[in-house]
Amino acid sequence: MKDDSRKFPRRPELEPREVKTPDGQVITVDPLRDYFCEAAPRVHAPVYVKIVEDFFNWARSESLWILGFGTGCGAIEMRPLMTPRFDAYRFGIQWRPTPRQANLLMISGYLSVKTLKRAIRAYEQMQSPKYVVGLGSCTINGGMYFDSYNTIKRLDDYLPVDLYIAGCMPRPEALLKGFEDLKKIIRAGKAEGANAYAENFAQYKERQKAVIHDWDMPDYNW
Repeated sequence: MKDDSRKFPRRPELEPREVKTPDGQVITVDPLRDYFCEAAPRVHAPVYVKIVEDFFNWARSESLWILGFGTGCGAIEMRPLMTPRFDAYRFGIQWRPTPRQANLLMISGYLSVKTLKRAIRAYEQMQSPKYVVGLGSCTINGGMYFDSYNTIKRLDDYLPVDLYIAGCMPRPEALLKGFEDLKKIIRAGKAEGANAYAENFAQYKERQKAVIHDWDMPDYNW
């Protein structure tokens, strides 16, 4: 992966600068290189016998920790799942506040180019194995914003989507059915979006940079 860090203009706070440490030393800080890991993602292949991998996949399927990336009306549909009527927690599904704690990125609603940039950063900060669910028509074909110059039409062009839940917007019952389908995919060992992202990292990054013209972050935001 070639270094495009100087091709796009950096914000002033991302420029290298000299700072003084508490003991009086003067050091140079380059935020893009010092605050992130420059290593690209790598494929995590199964390393145990099938019976052990099957057990791991079962455990993963029953422990879905969601990082909700609500961009529009789709975010509203996720709230009822936490209430007693639907009680998603009984299915091993819960919401987490940060990418480091989550293994499922749920993007609900339309994505503008500016928002896509943040979604990529959130996804790359999650630990593998990790999964992506596109919620609603907007993530599939742009939805009602399909003819907007600034709206992403297909989420899987830029991030590896393991499951789409169709609708505008899908009801909470549809979300629960989608989670059950995702669990089946994980238990079958077929939820390999993170590995596909690592294997085709150059292609994903090329498509991402083709639409995000103010790219001012590392290629991989780990």
